[in-house]
Amino acid sequence: MDKAKAKFAQRLRRAMEEAGYEGKPAVLEREFNQRYWGKPVTLHGVRRWLVGETFPANDKLLALAKWLNVTPQELRDGVEIARQVSERRKRWDEGIGYQEREMFEAFMSLPVPQRKAVREVILGLVLAGKTEPKK
Repeated sequence: MDKAKAKFAQRLRRAMEEAGYEGKPAVLEREFNQRYWGKPVTLHGVRRWLVGETFPANDKLLALAKWLNVTPQELRDGVEIARQVSERRKRWDEGIGYQEREMFEAFMSLPVPQRKAVREVILGLVLAGKTEPKK
């Protein structure tokens, strides 16, 4: 069994239980089909979601997330990835001042060949800084 699908199944079952529903295929089939406007899903189809054999298609994932009051990303990937992205973004935002932002804007306005050249210069300076003895 695929780990990602198994983890999705756990998150789906937990989200159902937190929303006040039993994490059973019959409950999922009934409740999902009452809220989904597309072709109804079968008992076998939702059972495959709950045992980690398959992922729902994106439109079904969105319907599940809306019904269970969780984000689609949280349901599909879990909160850990979202937390890691948020922390990385926070470090980036807190560590950059006005001058750096202005420089990044100028860099992004350069044509691709010039951006490559600037990148090589920066990486060269970083490498040179690592090899110089500390004073």
